[in-house]
Amino acid sequence: MAGDPAVAAAADADLGRARQGDDGAFTRLVQPLRRELHAHCYRMLGSTHDADDAVQDTLLRAWRGLAGFEGRGSLRSWLYTVATRVCLNVVESRGRRAMPVDLGPSSDRAVLEDRPLTEFAWLGPYPDAGLGDGPAGPSSRYEQREAVELAFAAALQHLPGNQRAVLLLFEVLGFSAAEIADTMNTSTTSVNSALARARRVIAAKVPSRSQQQTLRKIDDTRVRQIVAEFATAFERGDADALVALLTEDVTWSMPPISHWYRGIEAVADFAVQVPLTRCPSWRHRPTTANGQPAVAFYLGDDQSGPHLAWSITVLTLRDEQIAEITSFLGAEHFPAFALPTSLP
Repeated sequence: MAGDPAVAAAADADLGRARQGDDGAFTRLVQPLRRELHAHCYRMLGSTHDADDAVQDTLLRAWRGLAGFEGRGSLRSWLYTVATRVCLNVVESRGRRAMPVDLGPSSDRAVLEDRPLTEFAWLGPYPDAGLGDGPAGPSSRYEQREAVELAFAAALQHLPGNQRAVLLLFEVLGFSAAEIADTMNTSTTSVNSALARARRVIAAKVPSRSQQQTLRKIDDTRVRQIVAEFATAFERGDADALVALLTEDVTWSMPPISHWYRGIEAVADFAVQVPLTRCPSWRHRPTTANGQPAVAFYLGDDQSGPHLAWSITVLTLRDEQIAEITSFLGAEHFPAFALPTSLP
């Protein structure tokens, strides 16, 4: 229980042991914070794999530098400081991650024989199992799941590293401007200026209604039904059933493929030309990603043979219809979701 004196005393005892080199005590201290640190690193970096590396680097640096933690603030705040600095170094060296919409206009008709673009770093999906509900910090503006939604994660990639860090620390984690200035070795004036610029970009790129707000207005049973009908339309090759689920202005993108589609005619043409007719057999597993309903799709040569991991497809809903389809192609995404990479 938060605020329990016995819990606080145990944590203080573990901190003392950890400073003396007890790695078991250090693990007990940081284990409850690993999940939220990982989400923070994903928000900064746009990649689960990069977030894995960043958390490992953060904890290694924290272990080595624990003697320098003077206890003026909480251990949690100190770990976020270390994690943010680790992520800023990665952003500086690797740049931002893209979505297909960032690279050019949509295609009106299905592009056949499309090839993945490997020269770009692409935004990836985030496995949200175990991510808490509600605010991440007492003064935060965004809920934890809102802050990993695709629209927000993609918009963050349009911010320079320092603005990205300031926005996340202030709006998502509830740090004060003074705390952020200390974290980033800058002034509160610079923090407030960066925050104002970041807010303008986010406001222009993120819908006013989050997916969490939308999903709360739709019955959970209805959400599961939409997901099931979408996946079943694939498995049956039923274009009419698929189209009936879509908004008129629906979009479909498939990183790492650069071409993407906007509008029900273009999306339907792609669906009919490629996944519903040229792909022999589909199977699926429902899941969630980025705080949104999602489907793990598996592709096979025929119905009786093995099906291999193909995509984590994230659905963005509006008015009980699908407004955006984002298919993250590649079996490498599946392990993070605790999903098998093949089905018998």
